[in-house]
Amino acid sequence: MLLSREVLAGIVTTLALIPEVISFSVIAGVDPKVSLVASIVLALSMSVLGGRPAMVAAAAGSVALVVAPLVKDQGVEYLLPAIILAGIVQIAFGLLGFARLARFIPRSVMIGFVNALGILIFVAQVPHLIDVPWLVYPLFALTVLTILVLPRFTKAVPAPLVAIVVVTAIVMIAHLNVPNVGDEGAIGGALPGITPFLVPLNLDTLGLIWPTALSVAFVGLMETLLTAKLVDDITDTRSHKNRESWALGVANILAGFYGGIAGCAMIGQTIVNVKMARARTRISTFVAGLVLLAMVTLLSDVMAQIPMVALAAVMMIVAITTVDWHSVRPSTVRRMPVPETLVMAVTIVVVVATGNLAIGVLVGVVLAMVLFARRVAHVISVTREVSGDGSDAVARYSVHGPLFFGSSNDLVERFSYAADPPAVVIDFSDSQIWDASSVAALDSVVTKYRQHGITASVAGLDDRSSLLHGRLSGHLG
Repeated sequence: MLLSREVLAGIVTTLALIPEVISFSVIAGVDPKVSLVASIVLALSMSVLGGRPAMVAAAAGSVALVVAPLVKDQGVEYLLPAIILAGIVQIAFGLLGFARLARFIPRSVMIGFVNALGILIFVAQVPHLIDVPWLVYPLFALTVLTILVLPRFTKAVPAPLVAIVVVTAIVMIAHLNVPNVGDEGAIGGALPGITPFLVPLNLDTLGLIWPTALSVAFVGLMETLLTAKLVDDITDTRSHKNRESWALGVANILAGFYGGIAGCAMIGQTIVNVKMARARTRISTFVAGLVLLAMVTLLSDVMAQIPMVALAAVMMIVAITTVDWHSVRPSTVRRMPVPETLVMAVTIVVVVATGNLAIGVLVGVVLAMVLFARRVAHVISVTREVSGDGSDAVARYSVHGPLFFGSSNDLVERFSYAADPPAVVIDFSDSQIWDASSVAALDSVVTKYRQHGITASVAGLDDRSSLLHGRLSGHLG
């Protein structure tokens, strides 16, 4: 049962993969077969090496957008060295353990990422339903009906696979003239072989390729790690993010040498594999790679006959199920803090406007950091208490809340320098010092007191804060 489910999931994932991979090759400015072969290499190698079972990797649209200017301006021969350099960066990223930084992506950004993904997937299918023969619309309805109704009777076979097979059979038997996969680009013929290295290996080449290589590396890593986190949530399992990172680098280098273009996790197809086809193991993605290989080499004529409307309908259902509808309900929005909703909305808008998930996530994370810093900048409070009389009087200031670059600027203004007695104690029992900005602010307070002839001392620092204060105090100018 498990094996049959995984094999069928791999097949339906392949069918959902083909039209997108071909369209991405057009964006990148390379031959469709280049993207298809690279996708085969990526799917097979990531199935073995990757740290997230059941996640689909192939030539992706985000990478195509990044490499397109290099191919257009310098030529396709510069693509291979750029991909190799990107792969090396991804390997280093994974081996150094930097993938754990993904945990700092806020929930509001993740929800915005998922919702924007659903919108992009849906919008990308709309052209397949505009200015087409009228026969496309009943075929679309049949596909959607099959996907929605069949699971009520059986889940032994993925409903999307049955829908695609049934609609394709109807089109072929009835000789219906509707747009198909073959109209998207040439997909048959022999495999291309090893990609030749046609540019000089020198600093001039490095100067041309490094901006593209870094963009490929980090866009690929971001989409892959976010997709891995999404699959973790869907399957209630954990993935090895560092392994996924270095494995992606290895897979991209292999795809560059045998195929010619890089890739990363394919989010829409991963949702098809994990959510709709219920795949959970590496078998599904390995089968997807093998089926894609068979279709490119042996079954290209059959693959070319698959109606685009069937694939579009499947991906539209995927898009609708991808969106976190609970997050946009009025009742939920009313309960959510305004900054959280703003971050989610901005992430969605930027992703949809640019068509680039990585840019949207980056903007969302930066905005979340700014809003967080703004909120916590005023979380500290200082209370003043004076004990004793005359020359024996002591003013004790108790600081509450974390002191860091965002909140430390307020500290200097919380003291009554001219009105305080000869001795002042600044108590940090309920606070911590987190950075050099905090130490500098505290030094400034002590200096101001000294200028008024008052002795100020610091008390109550925990071990870490005391160590930081002792190391930096008096040495920050």
